[in-house]
Amino acid sequence: MVPPLVLFLNDMFPFVSTRVRLTEGRGNQTVTAFFLLGFSDLPELQILHFVTFLSIYSAALVGNFLLMLTVVQNQSLHNPMYFFLANLSLSDACYISATVPKSMAISWTNKLISFPGCVAQVFLVLTGAGVELTFLTVMAYDRYVAICHPLQYTVLMNWNTCIQMAAAPWISSIIYAAVNTANTFRLNFCSSKIEQYFCDIPQLLTISCTDTTANAVVLVVEGAVICSFCLFGILTSYGFILQNVLKIKSAKAKSKAFSTCIPHLTVLSLFVSTGLFSYMRPKSMSSVPVDVTAAVLYTILPPLLNPIIYSLKNKEIHVAMQKMLKK
Repeated sequence: MVPPLVLFLNDMFPFVSTRVRLTEGRGNQTVTAFFLLGFSDLPELQILHFVTFLSIYSAALVGNFLLMLTVVQNQSLHNPMYFFLANLSLSDACYISATVPKSMAISWTNKLISFPGCVAQVFLVLTGAGVELTFLTVMAYDRYVAICHPLQYTVLMNWNTCIQMAAAPWISSIIYAAVNTANTFRLNFCSSKIEQYFCDIPQLLTISCTDTTANAVVLVVEGAVICSFCLFGILTSYGFILQNVLKIKSAKAKSKAFSTCIPHLTVLSLFVSTGLFSYMRPKSMSSVPVDVTAAVLYTILPPLLNPIIYSLKNKEIHVAMQKMLKK
């Protein structure tokens, strides 16, 4: 009999398979490589896939590295807000590099990814997603201190504090990724075909012939705790920010305060909405084409659009970038 918790997880979270699997009568096979899902077997569409992903990847890398270079080279941007933004750009560059180059490669060659390569991809994707979310939380706190406690900003957000706050997302995300990667690849796999364009934990669980109930519970609980903590911090910060901004009488001061928050809120909304659609959509909307589309939105759109959003919405970045490009 399947436990009620397993049935609940299977109904509420269709991205994981919590079926109890019996290995009796099914010989476990040693999987040395996995087959990833290609976008098409037609040569014309394979070329289109390669060119499209190459264009997206190039634009994302150029945008993020240009943003980092702008922050590094412009003295006026050497403050905590842009220090965290440069770290976010670095995480975006790493995040998109974990999936897109391999996807471009398999459009021309066979769809194989080695076992160690799959392990590395899972680890890098989890690290990138974790760093993205935690840095968005840190940046919300930075805006809260800047707007609600401007006179104490340089004291509260000194460089020692900023470095510690920047190190925390990287270290915690690496630990989180290492634990979940190890927990996933301790399983036995009875198939090597992954119904996704990169190695993703939900799809790996579905091809395991080991009982994945514990993995599903850990994923859901960890995801709920981390997301709840980060979203609570972000919403609390912006609640105080809104309360404080509404008290400001000067329209110009209000506009300046909002102008520093709008890009961050836009980036946050993009990341959270694509993430929720990828992993929390109704079971009725779950199918291979929808899963792949959702994964593309979640892993590609934020790294691609983040530098564009900050460059267009933030006047200081926009002006500094123009000056740097002219030089």
